[in-house]
Amino acid sequence: MRFLLEVTEAVKSNWPEEFPLFLRISASDWVEGGWTIEDSIKLAHIMKHKGIDLIDCSSGGLASNAVIQPKPGYQVRFADEIKNKGGILSGAVGIIIESQQANNIITSGKADMVIMARALLRDPYFPLRAAYELGADINWPDQYVRAKREKH
Repeated sequence: MRFLLEVTEAVKSNWPEEFPLFLRISASDWVEGGWTIEDSIKLAHIMKHKGIDLIDCSSGGLASNAVIQPKPGYQVRFADEIKNKGGILSGAVGIIIESQQANNIITSGKADMVIMARALLRDPYFPLRAAYELGADINWPDQYVRAKREKH
């Protein structure tokens, strides 16, 4: 953890105060005797006091013997625990692929942000489609306005 604290201190000394600072962690190793969500909650308390604004809660990928059964939203519970037990804003990741799924994560209070990667690589227009599906009227880029559909 010393390395993380030193890096955080170095970044904070050069990072504008008005910009948020996120930290991505592996909230669990998924191995017996490895890093756990309880360890991550303790880390969250420390990092909040070191100036981190939000923890992006990923997991796994660190141990070759990890047993992970990925399914939609499988890492959301880590964001939920970091937010609600760690006392810091959290970001949820992990096969979040549907607009209603993402919306439910936020509205249920399980995370403060949904962070999407592969879903946006597959569908770079996901935010526009999700806004349409959820009935949110958002500003579209000027070049796309002609394609905007009103929800009927």
